[in-house]
Amino acid sequence: MSPAASLVLIALLVVASAFFSLAEISLAAARRLRLRQMADEGDARAQQVLQTQEQPGDYFTVVQIGINAVAILGGIVGEGAFSGPISELLGSWLSATTAATLGFWISFLLVTSFFILFADLLPRRLGMAHPERIAVRVVGPMRWCMVVFRPLVWLYSRSADRLLRALGWSSQRDDRITHEDILAMTEAGTLAGVLAQREQQVIVNLFELDTRAVASVMTLRERVAYFLRDDPDEVIRVRIAAEPFSTYPVCEGDIDHVVGYVDAKDLFQRVLNNQPLSLRDDALLRKVLIVPDRLTLAEVLEQFRQAHEDFAVIVNEYSRVVGVVTLNDVMSTVMGELLGPADEEQIVRRDAHSWLIDGVAPIEDVLHALQLDELPEAGEYETMAGFLMVMLRRVPRRTDHVVVGNYKFEVLDVDSYRIDQVMVTRLEPATAEELAAQAFRAGSE
Repeated sequence: MSPAASLVLIALLVVASAFFSLAEISLAAARRLRLRQMADEGDARAQQVLQTQEQPGDYFTVVQIGINAVAILGGIVGEGAFSGPISELLGSWLSATTAATLGFWISFLLVTSFFILFADLLPRRLGMAHPERIAVRVVGPMRWCMVVFRPLVWLYSRSADRLLRALGWSSQRDDRITHEDILAMTEAGTLAGVLAQREQQVIVNLFELDTRAVASVMTLRERVAYFLRDDPDEVIRVRIAAEPFSTYPVCEGDIDHVVGYVDAKDLFQRVLNNQPLSLRDDALLRKVLIVPDRLTLAEVLEQFRQAHEDFAVIVNEYSRVVGVVTLNDVMSTVMGELLGPADEEQIVRRDAHSWLIDGVAPIEDVLHALQLDELPEAGEYETMAGFLMVMLRRVPRRTDHVVVGNYKFEVLDVDSYRIDQVMVTRLEPATAEELAAQAFRAGSE
């Protein structure tokens, strides 16, 4: 074969190898969500790619047959095309044996480099950059190749399937999407500028609804504004003025015996109509939703949906009222912009290395503020105060502190065994180690 014909044949082999490389990487990298969108828009080729991804065995068998066959032919043709002329050129300065050896190696390097660059690297990078666009273009020719090479495809595919089964592995592609996949996609979208940081945080917060307990966002029992059933008109008016809320539980005797709730709008309506305020009037009372304190926020949302309510009383296993929660409380954990003034003050950053945190601050919010993944004994507490009680194994006193990692948690104020404020300070590594050693020595003594 003449050198010119060999060069033409090598160029054709490079094109064929590039085609198979494009077909392989584009099918593997093509995103199913994007392909489904293309199929919904009327691109029948996208549907073919989706079907191929579900059963890719025969497709990749054709790819490997093509790539290996082209590589073998390229080596045979390339060695004959370049080694002779190169050896003759080198023969003018070197011995025949040395010239032949060098000619072979130079020819080998030329052909190999040509295939690596134009038949492998460039096609694969192009396929990774535009996988869906290329996959829909090559799926038709690849299906034709699968028909042409059917006997070989059947032989190699069945052999590979039996080997995989013998090893206990599955050849089926797992396309299940987990919430980790979605979060990773949103993070990538944020880095690429497609999503704003605030939008990405909203998505992260949504997934936390399934793991975050309702107790982390409820208004604690001590802070609940409620009415007794026999409160007179004057008491009701004074309490509304002192503690203006949209909803008030109504109790019989004490807060643990909730008989319903009253909407502030109904009370205002009566005031405007110069009517007396009496909670003995059943027309004012509404049936209250009672939910356990072990529910997650997602479960509470479902309870709100089923009951068509946006207010609930939280009780523990002893039927003792531990707090109340509203739809706004739940949604504020998602949106992050609906927090009331009292919530905004739960975590206050004093400077670059210290925070002032309320004892009832949800531990999830503390972790987010401190940029920590978790704290010790996770799952044993839900608030900042609970964390300190678990770590100290007693009711904390003023000036008590705990060092975790590079953070020092110090109790600043305690009111009737209730932790009001905690100072969190980020320490230098050496300081943190020294404080931890002191705490260990104190515990030993």
